[in-house]
Amino acid sequence: MRGNRRVMRRCLIAHRAVCYNGARPNWFDIPPHNYFGSPPLVNLRAQVGLHELLLLAVLVGTGSVASRIDAKVSFSREVQPMLAARCFACHGPDQAESGLALHQQASAHQEADSSAVAIVAGQPGESELLRRIASDDPSERMPPEGEPLSPEEVEILRQWVIEGGAYEKHWAFVPPKRQEPPQVARGDWVANPIDAFVLARLEQNGLQPSPPTERRVLARRVYYDITGLPPTIEELDDFLNDDRPDAYEQLVDKLLASPRYGEKWARHWLDVVRYAESNSFERDATKPYVWKYRDYVIRSLNDDKPYDQFVREQLAGDELDEVTTEGITATGFYRLGTWDDEPADPLQARYDDLDNILSTTGQAFLGLTVGCARCHDHKIDPMPQSDYYSLLAFFGDVTSYALPHNRDTRVHSLWDRSAPEHARTRADLEARQNELRGVARRLEKKAIIQMPAPDQRRAETDQREELLREKIDEYLTADEYQQYTGIRVQLDEAALQLKELPPANWVLSLAVCDPRPNPTRIMTRGNPHIPGDTVEPRFPELFGSVKPTISEPAPGARSAGRRRVLADWIASSENMLTGRVVANRVWQHHFGRGIVRSSSNFGLLGTPPTHPELLDWLQFYLIDNEWRLKSLHRLMLLSNTYQMSSQAAPEALAADPANDLFWRFDMRRLTAEEVRDSVLYVSGELNEKLFGPSIYPKLSAEVLATQSQPGKNWSTSARHDASRRSIYIHIKRSLVVPELAVFDFPETDRSCEARFNTTQAAQALNLLHGDFMQKQASYFAERVKREAGNQLDRQIEHALRLAMQREPDDQTVDDALALVDQYRSEHGLSEHQALTQCSLMLLNLNEFVFLD
Repeated sequence: MRGNRRVMRRCLIAHRAVCYNGARPNWFDIPPHNYFGSPPLVNLRAQVGLHELLLLAVLVGTGSVASRIDAKVSFSREVQPMLAARCFACHGPDQAESGLALHQQASAHQEADSSAVAIVAGQPGESELLRRIASDDPSERMPPEGEPLSPEEVEILRQWVIEGGAYEKHWAFVPPKRQEPPQVARGDWVANPIDAFVLARLEQNGLQPSPPTERRVLARRVYYDITGLPPTIEELDDFLNDDRPDAYEQLVDKLLASPRYGEKWARHWLDVVRYAESNSFERDATKPYVWKYRDYVIRSLNDDKPYDQFVREQLAGDELDEVTTEGITATGFYRLGTWDDEPADPLQARYDDLDNILSTTGQAFLGLTVGCARCHDHKIDPMPQSDYYSLLAFFGDVTSYALPHNRDTRVHSLWDRSAPEHARTRADLEARQNELRGVARRLEKKAIIQMPAPDQRRAETDQREELLREKIDEYLTADEYQQYTGIRVQLDEAALQLKELPPANWVLSLAVCDPRPNPTRIMTRGNPHIPGDTVEPRFPELFGSVKPTISEPAPGARSAGRRRVLADWIASSENMLTGRVVANRVWQHHFGRGIVRSSSNFGLLGTPPTHPELLDWLQFYLIDNEWRLKSLHRLMLLSNTYQMSSQAAPEALAADPANDLFWRFDMRRLTAEEVRDSVLYVSGELNEKLFGPSIYPKLSAEVLATQSQPGKNWSTSARHDASRRSIYIHIKRSLVVPELAVFDFPETDRSCEARFNTTQAAQALNLLHGDFMQKQASYFAERVKREAGNQLDRQIEHALRLAMQREPDDQTVDDALALVDQYRSEHGLSEHQALTQCSLMLLNLNEFVFLD
């Protein structure tokens, strides 16, 4: 039965591979299940024969074609990941059963307890590893549990042994080298060096790049990839009618200069740094002013801030030579994680929060799963537990989000960045208020405990102030009452003075630090209650870096200065990972997947790069261009690799079904934000206001009821405000807006390197029946009537043009008119209701929800 399921799954993958080819049949001819919710279907017979399809299913299922493209076996890309996944649990760094450890060459090539040698260089027949993995005897076959290695995997290992069975240093832990673009046969196809690297791999494997996509498709693709919004009809027409040789180049430059670019690309970064606007746990309280960090990211991207500066500001914006409000806002990075305001074990909670910061830092900037070394040496990567705590020591001065059981974020996390004289005056007045309130509360308590029981109970209600006004003089001495009334007068005066000051500019940030933190200890098994050896701030051993120099904080220093040292090291052009990690992220969001698919894990269990030389080249290109990301965007977008069609070719599908070699452009569904923003855009409701506090779209009572305290901290915004772009939606960890949640919005407790891309029933239900979609369809219908006039045929033509961004053919218009007539004649709908239902259906088309 399991075998049947595997075959069915492989056939389904193969079916999708040939169906997702960008073909668009007339949508009125598509059965109902082929509206959004399944890929656009095409005539399979016209694309690939039955025998080819079955062969493709086998190839995709085994992974033989995708993983064995090159003639010579790559240890780091093919062998090591296989050994780590299938063998290290019993024969790796943690344990070496039967005296065999396969994570190092020396131990893998020596005799095991049985006197057999697992790997004998050049002699597959003498290698015990090969005999055991290929054995038909269940008592001998390795691995002993789970599925056996496939014949293709066995062949990879056999060929590797023939070639010498040599181990090599993991590719990511070797400093990148400057690469020269390779020579290719089809030099006329190369628009820039990216194409040379891609085409060289294709030619090595007997493949050809797909032809260029049509201009309309390319325009829609680049608009969404840069701005997250579709082009207007006028913008699309302008481009299609522009016959200048550099028309596309001009379009790319225009879009990169648009403020919409920052709104689109900020969301990618917010996924990585686990951005949310609440704390999680039972109360899930709002993080005050956290939206300013979001706006900081948008502005930084729009300004094309050098990436190395972007890194330094987030890690040490308060320690830089020039401390600015922008840099302080960037340190909100440290306040984005979850926070338990009532932990059962405060010390454990404190170290959990620090681990969240360190793990996010490692994944976001270095592409390393540092957190795996918290409790023990990293099982796969060369990172001992001491390295984890040495890195943690750099964050020794990072205070907690707030004090446990206090919940007052102003203690540690809110920094007033008003004019200095105003900030000082405000701080002095508030300190005076706190002092006076403390004295007043003591006098109130003295009076209340002398009152009768009914009044004491009344003092615990919202009638407390009224009670005190009526009766406090009866229970205090004359001197005490005089003191109390004097305090109330002083409090009123202080409040008036505060009101006269300009508004405070509060920033959620690393407002308070510990300039002389306690020594960092290695926690035995990660348990903070069992501290071990002391460690100093130090970079991981695998980098081979020199010991950092950290000066003692000067008297009166507000921080320890350690984070600045860490930030400078991470942002250095000499760091072997930082440039490659960010270049890979940019590639990922333009081409659908990274050169390294596991974009936050460049370690041994990550996915090896499909084009390592290209990745190295891109890193140096970025550094040479002052770390400015727009130059990298421009290079990628102007390549012929980016401009290829997504059409499938049977020969290429058979050779490379996963498109590892980039022989075509990968079709994609719009992201959750793009779907919602596009609906607003087409309906004419989109409010394009930039920046500012977050918005709260209307949620149903059923959705609000999913909170532990239904409706708390969710105030519905006005219609115009609620129609802003999705990046401005308040991200509450316990209450994600359904329009985002069903389309794979990421879980925000941990860093997200890449979102899932699912197709499931809730998406179709939301698009068809959700209150948001129903209302937007009505606004869409109103728009087309307003802009196209009173003739139904012109309304339909305009609606089709807006939704599909192309001229509709006569048959499509006729079918839509017939559909509207059917709604009216058979279902009794009014003209507006029928047009609304037709508009809703247009917003559910694959052509609307998918690119290419």
